[in-house]
Amino acid sequence: MDFSLDKFKEECGVFGIFGHPEASTLTQLGLFALQHRGQEACGIVSSDGEDLHQFRSMGLVADVLTEDVLRKLEGTSAIGHTRYSTAGKNTIKEVQPFSVACRHGKIAVCHNGNLPFAAQSRAELEKAGAIFSSTSDTETILHGIARAEAENAIEAIAKVLQNTEGAFSLLFLTPTALIAVRDPRGFRPLNLGKLKNAWCVASETCAFDLIDAEYVREIKAGEMLVVNESGLHSSFPFAEKPHSVCAFEHVYFSRPDSTIFGRSVNESRHRMGKKLAIEHPAEADLVVPVPDSGVAAGIGFAAQSGINFRQAIIRNHYVGRTFIEPSQSIRSFGVRLKLNPIRDLINGRRVVLVDDSIVRGTTSKKIVQMVREAGAKEVHIRISCPPTVSPCYYGVDTPRKADLIAAQMSVEEVCRYIEADSLGYLSLEGMLEAINIDRNAACVACWDGKYPTLIANGQPTIDNS
Repeated sequence: MDFSLDKFKEECGVFGIFGHPEASTLTQLGLFALQHRGQEACGIVSSDGEDLHQFRSMGLVADVLTEDVLRKLEGTSAIGHTRYSTAGKNTIKEVQPFSVACRHGKIAVCHNGNLPFAAQSRAELEKAGAIFSSTSDTETILHGIARAEAENAIEAIAKVLQNTEGAFSLLFLTPTALIAVRDPRGFRPLNLGKLKNAWCVASETCAFDLIDAEYVREIKAGEMLVVNESGLHSSFPFAEKPHSVCAFEHVYFSRPDSTIFGRSVNESRHRMGKKLAIEHPAEADLVVPVPDSGVAAGIGFAAQSGINFRQAIIRNHYVGRTFIEPSQSIRSFGVRLKLNPIRDLINGRRVVLVDDSIVRGTTSKKIVQMVREAGAKEVHIRISCPPTVSPCYYGVDTPRKADLIAAQMSVEEVCRYIEADSLGYLSLEGMLEAINIDRNAACVACWDGKYPTLIANGQPTIDNS
């Protein structure tokens, strides 16, 4: 079994910079810091003030954005993207940033999010004669910009996005400007930083830390920020809508050293763990996190409960996607590629395993088996978010509702399936309190099935099968 198939996929990451002589190199570093948000492909488009230069490739940032590649990406501004596909196919044609030349000039774009009505928009554009080079929902935005009646690219971008529903944190690059746009509901994060006299934008603040840039502020929901030679220009061209920030950014997606939606991710996860220990205590000898995303919550659980915390499961960070298993008779082989217990810490002890989520349940079951085989007397599972019962349509790759174990089984049934001695999920109220986000300002559709927007055909669809 591929361990990665039983986890949510990390969407995508975007980075941009304006006004620096090493724009492409700094963009490469920014994407390296955002690699956790997508490992399928990456790309950069740079501007020298007159022309755009593009490179896109399948593969990891460090492997494909080499010194030779960066040398050809000339200019003092650039945008970059690291990708995990949530819509469309996984080929070089889908790799961003996309770049086109149209009547509004040369424009490149990269996107973190998802547009639920993209298929409908695409069909209408194709009927009108449009030709697409990819299956990506992002390409529909470029077609709209090319057709927009506007004085310039910036005005065209605003016009098109005023009629675009869904989740989008977008970076556009023209020869003379960097444009950052966040949808009015603020689903996906986007942040502004400064490096000496240069401005930079990134999905997560950890990208600023790597290049020694200063975090300035979060780009606001519904904000369009234009950066050019005359400075920053902020506007809010979209109709105001209720905020729906993605709470899962704090549960799992974002790096713990990032500040997301103005809050420390590490602090949120630590508080989730403490609340989890209050809501679902366990009589145990050891708190063990499932690495890496369970670590901060595990520390919080241990601090609140007084139970000893040990990192008794080790993760191999150098595992690729595909391996040939030697025999189906070897149980848990797929999980053991990434995770392995420290037997002398676990043997003879009652263990609390803290993880961020349960998706299909198959991986959790194998981890429980693995810990029991290491000698655990009892295995108690604690999850730092509520049961996931619905798929996401806003930029996260989630299984169909039929494949989400919590949508098909009760907590007791899930506990029996994964062969744990007990199972406890953090309540929705407890999670939101830990993140310090008001329920009315957060998207929690994956936990309650209530989507903040229409999804398709005028209906709030809750199954992406």
